Amino acid sequence: MTTCTPHAPRVLHVTQPTEGGVAAYVESACADQRRRGWTVAVAAPPRGPLGERLAALGLPHLPWPAVRAPHPADLLAAAVLGRIVRRFRPDVVHLHSSKAGLVGRAVLRGRVPTLFQPHGWSWLAGRGTLAAAAASWERAATRWTRLVLCVGQGEHRQAGDAGVRGPLAVVRNGVDLARFRPTSPDERVAARRGLGLSPDGPLVVCVGRITRQKGQDLLVESWRQVAARVPDACLALVGDGDDFARLRRDAPPGVLMPGASADPRPWYAAADLVVLPSRWEGLPLTVLEAMASGRSVVAAAVPGLTEVVTPATGALVEPQDAPALAAAIMARLTDPAVRRAEERAAPPRAAEFDLGVTLDRLAAHTLRLARPGQPAAGGSVGGEVTAGRG
Repeated sequence: MTTCTPHAPRVLHVTQPTEGGVAAYVESACADQRRRGWTVAVAAPPRGPLGERLAALGLPHLPWPAVRAPHPADLLAAAVLGRIVRRFRPDVVHLHSSKAGLVGRAVLRGRVPTLFQPHGWSWLAGRGTLAAAAASWERAATRWTRLVLCVGQGEHRQAGDAGVRGPLAVVRNGVDLARFRPTSPDERVAARRGLGLSPDGPLVVCVGRITRQKGQDLLVESWRQVAARVPDACLALVGDGDDFARLRRDAPPGVLMPGASADPRPWYAAADLVVLPSRWEGLPLTVLEAMASGRSVVAAAVPGLTEVVTPATGALVEPQDAPALAAAIMARLTDPAVRRAEERAAPPRAAEFDLGVTLDRLAAHTLRLARPGQPAAGGSVGGEVTAGRG
């Protein structure tokens, strides 16, 4: 009897963000799927660091002219994506974040098995009528979605609360534990030297796109209080984004804004404390990277961060509460013993979010969509799957 071996799946990833956490996730997923022998391509805007990283990996980058905000150019993006799908002929289309989720599902309408990963729900970025419209779209678009993949339990609960129905699964974001590891005091000194920073004095670091979502404006507001209590402390906002120019103009003394970094590891190594003052999240890679690097974390108590940061590894504060943020930062800058205990507890906690496990589970879900009715070889599917209320 002849055994028919299934062909390796063809997977098209689609993303508008070409930097930050979403881009890093796409890069990791594509590199892993390529190692599995799959045929993988990425449709993404031509500019940004993602294209360079895909080229270095030998992965096809198909130019897709998408912009972040709603725009008449979305009609062109839809037409181009339709052509890309027809030419690439994927078995599965994996849509990352809100713009790809909007354009991709409007174009495909379920004709190709579609996996949508919000990386933070679209309605969280809006207010009033805009937020309601975004939630209404997400509820309607599930009819064209074979699987909605949430990056954390918080994102999954938000789907249920908003009435997003259909097959949902949770595959938690993960961190590369070989790449992000605890650093020694000597490595901290060397990192500061390499970044042109003083070897002495407390350093607080915030890594991420400088946008309303990430809440750096709240951190700058809190910093005036921190600086009054710890005058030799320094704050580094590492990233670029829509709010960069305004924050740089308004920032008080002691706040550094070096721009985006292709490799955040030296900043984690140099830091005494990492802060994430986000207004909303999916499950950010930054918090996992910081903790894997052995850093205490102060974060806003929003879904995604609440399922990572524990009392042993840092502090969770009320979202958008600058005085509470300042108090948590000052408590750690003025009591090194507390901070060092949290630094010791952070790497074991981060190890619970191993990127290898994340990629195995993502691959299993993708194979299940590419080969309906066949077992997903190469790893357990993992993650809760629900049909109906999320």
